[in-house]
Amino acid sequence: MYLNGQMIFDDHHFQDHMALEVPIQVYNGRMHSDIGFIDYYGKDFVRVNNIFYSRQHFTFISRPGY
Repeated sequence: MYLNGQMIFDDHHFQDHMALEVPIQVYNGRMHSDIGFIDYYGKDFVRVNNIFYSRQHFTFISRPGY
C-alpha cells in the first residue's frame, strides 16, 4: 500500500487510489490546493472534488487514513 505523504504520479497510482478510495492531497508548488478522493484521472488531468488538476502542474500526495 501507499505511505502517508508518498508522491503519486503513475497511472496505476491514481487507479489504486480511486479504486480503493484512498484520499490524496493536491499541491501547487508548496501550497496546499485541495484534499479528497479521485473520481477521474486521465493522461493530463486528475479530478478531485469536481475540480480538474493538471498532472503536469500539480503534485499529488497519498493521504491514507485521512
